[in-house]
Amino acid sequence: MDWSQKVVLVTGGTGSFGKKMVRILLDEYHPAKVIVYSRDELKQHEMRVAGYQDANLRYFIGDVRDLDRMRRAFEGVDIVIHAAALKQVPACEYNPMEAIKTNILGSSNVIDAALDAGVERVIALSTDKAVNPINLYGATKLAAEKLFVQSNSYAGGRKSRFACVRYGNVVGSRGSVVPVFLRQRDNGEVSITDERMTRFWISLEQGVRFVIRCVEQMHGGEVFVPKIASMSIVDLAKSIAPDAKINVVGIRPGEKLHEVLISEDEARTTVELDDMFVVQPAEALWFGRDWEKIGKLIEGDYRYASNTNDQWLTVDQIGAIIAPIETAYYAGSLK
Repeated sequence: MDWSQKVVLVTGGTGSFGKKMVRILLDEYHPAKVIVYSRDELKQHEMRVAGYQDANLRYFIGDVRDLDRMRRAFEGVDIVIHAAALKQVPACEYNPMEAIKTNILGSSNVIDAALDAGVERVIALSTDKAVNPINLYGATKLAAEKLFVQSNSYAGGRKSRFACVRYGNVVGSRGSVVPVFLRQRDNGEVSITDERMTRFWISLEQGVRFVIRCVEQMHGGEVFVPKIASMSIVDLAKSIAPDAKINVVGIRPGEKLHEVLISEDEARTTVELDDMFVVQPAEALWFGRDWEKIGKLIEGDYRYASNTNDQWLTVDQIGAIIAPIETAYYAGSLK
């Protein structure tokens, strides 16, 4: 794909992922234009002040809840990366309709605006919490996935295609446990909910580069899942605060012991490649299943879970990942 000929719009472009995506696109791929679409004028101003200024960069104030505004923003756009979401689990539980309006209805608006504007490729960010969800955030992301996959059937003769990327926790992103542990370290104690807890972890840059790759390779209808490492929450705490006391406070409502990126039911239509999985739609006349020609269909009752993963980060490896995040935290960019 020749990115230099493409106009790219990033919803939620002022978030942790959005900013990293914009920076890598501008520095390495040089699109004809990059549009940051977000609802917060202060965060857009802070991006500009932080050096996100480029002749090909535009800032567009708008909410994914506002279909008319998105229709205007999507005019002339070739690629949409949909990263806007309410993602704090407690906030979504307390404000359920707000989560539904942004994560589900907002995703529906992205699809409608993209179809109306003839956007070529639209890819949405999802999460491991969308698999067998037990909290509202995960349920809204599962619904958003279903909307994006099935929206390909509405494209008809249009060139628009839709896909999703699903991965685990992003180390050091806003809302991550890493800044929490860094704050607690100063008091000599860190709190974890359960010593058995494991999570999939991916760095911000890994996530961005995976999304870019999936945009380039998508046919429409896939859910792309990278093969990533797992981490014990205890090892994370020990890496950040090796001398601190660990307090076990009990698992919170809506929280899982372990996360799943591919369920046993999805595995039946999933293709495995060297470094990722491609979850194909179960039944779709419009989906060609060309991925099966370059990968292998998973057999048996496979389940891609954080506690049974064959890739694990050691305490030292976690420390190497945390080091630049710690620097950013004390510089004030993660507080």
